[in-house]
Amino acid sequence: MSEPLSPDLLWRINASWRAANYLSVGQIYLLDNVLLKKPLVLSHVKPRLLGHWGMTPGLNFIYVHLNRIIKQYDLDMIYVTGPGHGGPGLVANTYLEGTYSEFYTGVTRDERGMKRLFKQFSFPGGIPSHVAAETPDRSTKAASSATRLCMPTARPSTIPT
Repeated sequence: MSEPLSPDLLWRINASWRAANYLSVGQIYLLDNVLLKKPLVLSHVKPRLLGHWGMTPGLNFIYVHLNRIIKQYDLDMIYVTGPGHGGPGLVANTYLEGTYSEFYTGVTRDERGMKRLFKQFSFPGGIPSHVAAETPDRSTKAASSATRLCMPTARPSTIPT
C-alpha cells in the first residue's frame, strides 16, 4: 500500500468490527433485550454460558480486513479457522453479510432475527458453541469438522470499501 486508509474507510472497518463483536457477545450471553433498549436484568441472560469471547475479537478483526482486501484487489481467498472458541465470531460475520439468514431463513436481519440468532447459539435446539458443519460459509460443505474454511463474501452492503 502506498498510502494509508482513508478516515472514512477506517471508520467503516471499525463499525463492522464493533458490530461483529456485539453480535458475538450477544450470542454468548443474551436471551432477550438484544438491542439493550431496557436495563439489563438477569432474565435477559442465558442461564448457562457456553462459547468463548477470547479469540472472537481477533477473528472478527481478521474477517473484516480480509473482506476489505478481497474487495479492494478482487481476490479469491479462503479464511481457514480452527473449530473452537471463535464460533460466535464466524456466526456474527456470516449474519452481518447475509449468508447466515440465507441458510437459517427464520433468523432475519432485524431485532426479531437477532433475538433468534442469540437464543439459538449454544442453546438446546440451536447451534453448537463451536463452529460446526451447519455454520454457513462460502466454501465446500465437505470441510473437515476439525477445520472450517470460511471465504468472506465481501458483499457491498456490509463490507467497507
